[in-house]
Amino acid sequence: MTAKRQSDFIPEGSDLDKKIAALLADHQSNPHYGFAREMVATVLKMLDEDVQRLDWKIITIAIKEMRHSFRVFAPYTERRKVAVFGSSRTRPESEAYQAARLFTERISRLGFMVITGAGHGIMQAANEGAGRENSFGLNIELPWEQDANPVVKGDEKLINYKYFFTRKLEFFKESDALALFPGGFGTLDETFELLTLIQCGRSPLLPIVMIDVPELNYWTKWLRYIQSSQLKNGFISNDDLYLWSITYDVDEACRIITDFYRNYHSQRWVGDLMILRINRRMSPAELDELRRDFIGIVPEGSIEQHGALPEEADGNGRIEFPELPRLVFRFDRRSFGRLRRMIDRINQFR
Repeated sequence: MTAKRQSDFIPEGSDLDKKIAALLADHQSNPHYGFAREMVATVLKMLDEDVQRLDWKIITIAIKEMRHSFRVFAPYTERRKVAVFGSSRTRPESEAYQAARLFTERISRLGFMVITGAGHGIMQAANEGAGRENSFGLNIELPWEQDANPVVKGDEKLINYKYFFTRKLEFFKESDALALFPGGFGTLDETFELLTLIQCGRSPLLPIVMIDVPELNYWTKWLRYIQSSQLKNGFISNDDLYLWSITYDVDEACRIITDFYRNYHSQRWVGDLMILRINRRMSPAELDELRRDFIGIVPEGSIEQHGALPEEADGNGRIEFPELPRLVFRFDRRSFGRLRRMIDRINQFR
């Protein structure tokens, strides 16, 4: 049984309950009323507690930044997006800069939008390749002035953040793929954080492509470190190595991303059930092959094919992508490298 969050409980008929009801009286029919009620309750409780000024500042700015981000991305929810990371110090004449520009030029032609950190170097190259109309820039305010690159500067899809954590949230929340170019601490930080979130099941699986260049062999050297220090010592499993791909070819990078969505569409949890939405129903033979080869990640029951489940409905009775078939099973919540390989298999069936 899931433990109840400490601050969730609001006694019915209490003074706090009455205050919230009065404040939200005009919004009780909103399907998200329950979330609003919890947010208001949290603020009212903080007013009665010894909360420091800095804490108030953090929560206020974070909520404002997230609300603005949600509004900016809202008109583009139907477009898949690739987040591009890499060094802001990369020079325009370098192989990495040219590769980033070429990659985003080609992936945008395939219908993807591009999200960058709005800075210079790899970020500017990626925005140049995708073009202003297909680019988002998530800029971070730093102690020194960091101006947005000329491609996204002044655009309505440029967002400025005070906090790294709200910026990272939007990167990972809005991205359907990740393209990593050589970079410094920030690039590695984002790489390891996303891999950690996926490995722990806190972020949906998505294609992660590390695009290397011969003049650096950056990701090839990184992989050797991972194998010799982490895999060799048992800190990760061999299946974890399937969470990403390394390539020197921008066309292959594009294929890896588009192939990931060839039949696989998206995933979600409903209670203890993992639901994989797919674009095309699988044949009985294909389903049997999945059951046989991936039985190790299904501790109970089997992989079944269904339509949309009633349990998927939100508070307004709405189900996302109701027309798509589903693969439904009890996942062990640990073997995400194997689950990534299962998605590859789903996409290979014709």
